[in-house]
Amino acid sequence: MYERFFGLSAKPFQLNPDPDFFFGSKGHRRAMAYLEYGLHQGEGFIVITGEVGAGKTTLLRGLLRRIPGDTVVPGQIVSTQVDSDDLLRLVAATFGVPIEGADKSTLLVRLQSHFEGLHADGRRALLIVDEAQNLSPRAVEELRMLSNFQDGTRSLVQSFLVGQPEFRGILQRPEMRQLKQRVTASYHLGPLDADETQRYIEHRLGHVGWRQDPAFDADAFAPIHQAAEGIPRRINAVCDRLLLAAFLSERHAITAADVAAVVEEMDGEMGGGRVTLRPTAEVHPFPVARTPVAELTPVAADASVREQIARLEERVATLETSNGMMLNLIKRMLRILRTSGAASDAGIERSSNS
Repeated sequence: MYERFFGLSAKPFQLNPDPDFFFGSKGHRRAMAYLEYGLHQGEGFIVITGEVGAGKTTLLRGLLRRIPGDTVVPGQIVSTQVDSDDLLRLVAATFGVPIEGADKSTLLVRLQSHFEGLHADGRRALLIVDEAQNLSPRAVEELRMLSNFQDGTRSLVQSFLVGQPEFRGILQRPEMRQLKQRVTASYHLGPLDADETQRYIEHRLGHVGWRQDPAFDADAFAPIHQAAEGIPRRINAVCDRLLLAAFLSERHAITAADVAAVVEEMDGEMGGGRVTLRPTAEVHPFPVARTPVAELTPVAADASVREQIARLEERVATLETSNGMMLNLIKRMLRILRTSGAASDAGIERSSNS
């Protein structure tokens, strides 16, 4: 929506994970190093945890791009709250193993045969489990049992378990001690610090051809970091809304006051969610820019236009305490209608006089 206005080639702050936008913060580089170390080891479990939106899925997708396809066959599942039998079916389906009419023992036999076939071809299986915090203890135990598939001293399948912070608590349970003994490495992906937040924002903007439009004031980054708590997905949400607000107001600069106004607006929409920032001074949203009359599209000055203006004015009166950005947009529409209607009225009057 705002990409053309700022001369950007694409949307820089999308919420969906995209490895093209991977930003190598200190924590993300370390997490990637653990994953690559695990690949090199070729056995055991690698555990990566992090808050929602910390960049775990983006990390995984970046890793999948680096995996040598001639030696490693990856399979990824996003777990929900499934029991152990369903998990085995998910694993089998991920690696293309038939599951129709197969009970648990048959599935295990088919999986082992498939992994042995890969090993005979000089390859090995890599199972990536996302949202691992949703796994039941029995399901986790089934994953441990899969790690028993070996050919001599070489494991036939390796597992990466990726989940939210509570998965670390699950691993501390007494019944998880056997799996813990097979964890090769574990890393918790924390938030970005203030400096990394600024570099992260500039990195994503630069990836889509940003040339300082919009320009971020130096003091605008700190409140973004504070509001998003250094979590990349929340940073994306705040910055996306900032660019949208600037576009609607035809602004090419973003200040700390603009950040505070947008975050306050988002906080109200989410009912006091995690994006919060209470300004210490009165904050005004982006001012509405005035559009030259020459750029307006003429609108016929008839009764229907006047009725539209009247209805919009009624809406503005009821929205004074509501969403500031939508209010700006409606006011802008009103100004266009008024100006165009006045221009058309003048044209009609000149025509009748002549």
